[in-house]
Amino acid sequence: MAMQKGGGEGAAAEMLVGDALLERARALSNRPEDQIARACGYVGPSGRLLKKSFYRALVAAKGYALPESQGGGSGVKGRQAEFRTRVHGNGNLLIGQAYTRRMGLEPGDEFRIELHKETGAIWLSPIETPGT
Repeated sequence: MAMQKGGGEGAAAEMLVGDALLERARALSNRPEDQIARACGYVGPSGRLLKKSFYRALVAAKGYALPESQGGGSGVKGRQAEFRTRVHGNGNLLIGQAYTRRMGLEPGDEFRIELHKETGAIWLSPIETPGT
């Protein structure tokens, strides 16, 4: 198999794999990495370059077996939540949709914020509203 469907719905190009990928990458070896990856079809539907997928495909095309991604499956998961955040310049601390979705939280859910200075922990305790 020389190609696989690239980047989900609406993707204009096919992601090259195997010998086709190696040939195209060699032919473009005098160009920047980003241009090579784009020319090989490693662009998502939003136009974002899929570098990790490109590099993994190159390694696989060279015959090296890569371990499966965490959680098993096909290894095609898109962006993964990273368990890190930082305080923004305006003082806000963003948790992010990946975490609220993972916890089953919905817009409008309310929480009491508890600070535990001795452990450095911040706890969010749900506030029960009448009728829930």
